Amino acid sequence: MWEHVNLTTAPPGCHCAPLHPPYNGALPNGDRGRRKSRFALYKRPKANGVKPSTVHVISTPQASKAISCKGQHSISYTLSRNQTVVVEYTHDKDTDMFQVGRSTESPIDFVVTDTISGSQNNDEAQVTQSTISRFACRIVCDRSEPYTARIFAAGFDSSKNIFLGEKAAKWKNPDGHMDGLTTNGVLVMHPRGGFTEESQPGVWREISVCGDVYTLRETRSAQQRGKLVESETNVLQDGSLIDLCGATLLWRTADGLFHAPTQKHIEALRQEINAARPQCPVGLNTLAFPSINRKDVVEEKQPWAYLSCGHVHGYHNWGHRSDTEANERECPMCRTVGPYVPLWLGCEAGFYVDAGPPTHAFTPCGHVCSEKSAKYWSQIPLPHGTHAFHAACPFCATQLVGEQNCIKLIFQGPVD
Repeated sequence: MWEHVNLTTAPPGCHCAPLHPPYNGALPNGDRGRRKSRFALYKRPKANGVKPSTVHVISTPQASKAISCKGQHSISYTLSRNQTVVVEYTHDKDTDMFQVGRSTESPIDFVVTDTISGSQNNDEAQVTQSTISRFACRIVCDRSEPYTARIFAAGFDSSKNIFLGEKAAKWKNPDGHMDGLTTNGVLVMHPRGGFTEESQPGVWREISVCGDVYTLRETRSAQQRGKLVESETNVLQDGSLIDLCGATLLWRTADGLFHAPTQKHIEALRQEINAARPQCPVGLNTLAFPSINRKDVVEEKQPWAYLSCGHVHGYHNWGHRSDTEANERECPMCRTVGPYVPLWLGCEAGFYVDAGPPTHAFTPCGHVCSEKSAKYWSQIPLPHGTHAFHAACPFCATQLVGEQNCIKLIFQGPVD
């Protein structure tokens, strides 16, 4: 369903944290080449950015092909069978360009794929027909301070061309320049208040091929564009979400990550909660969160929780309320009926808005993080399919349910 991009870096400091649904900070088979659980953008040894230059109005497809085969970057807007506008792009020594998409061809710097939410097995996560564009978007970063990063819909293919066919949404702006939208669109949401404890969800917008900001279309692939939002820009901020219709990326800046919790901090929190020796209130056995590198294997000491009340237990096989609802259990502490699941520590540090202790669990998946991080993600409406939005766990992409989408956990300390 969605993929998470998490970027950590030194200058130019664009950090994208890919929200990889079932992976909680690591791909099942490990990071390989351009397919990773998080991507870091660094200043290139040599600038590879491009900027618009010459515009050609072409009357035949053959002429259009001739223009776009010069080895020069270009964007082709097909208006009709008899008219195509080709905008040539020239080298820009002041910017670096990074491209994101489903294609494994060389122009794509970061390869992202659709994944099924909540799937723990890569084989289960095969998608029959991807909705992510092969050349989905491009991120252009200034090579000088403050290293501003801007996002644009669509990426240049192996022929250095972006091609918007007859059916694609496209138009001529009042100033005369052409623009358009990709089939399923590139959506961006900037959080209000930055990516901090005080963050609030922003408004989802669509980014055009030339980087302008629009309100959302009626449906994801409608031909009628939304309204231009002149007061907003395509500049990425710490905590910006980028949705590619099948993958959602979280953008983190170098400064934002400098002040964010680290993997070591999360490991320290895990050791701290285990050192407190929480116990199952019924079996009285000591519970412990498994190490981060064993986060997919349910262990004997694994904490489990009733997600309707938050009481934490060890695993037991009683309390079933019906044969049909296998996961509906009655808590032996308070008699509340609800899902009973193993708890997993959220391991991707880029998702945390603060460094607080892991006290809250998302429902119904059982991923655990700080209270403020849980409440932040519980409020975020993430795009789903072509027109729906719903909150999802950032660690596994499972759609959240319940009154608050998360629950405060109630641990019992040792009785001795």
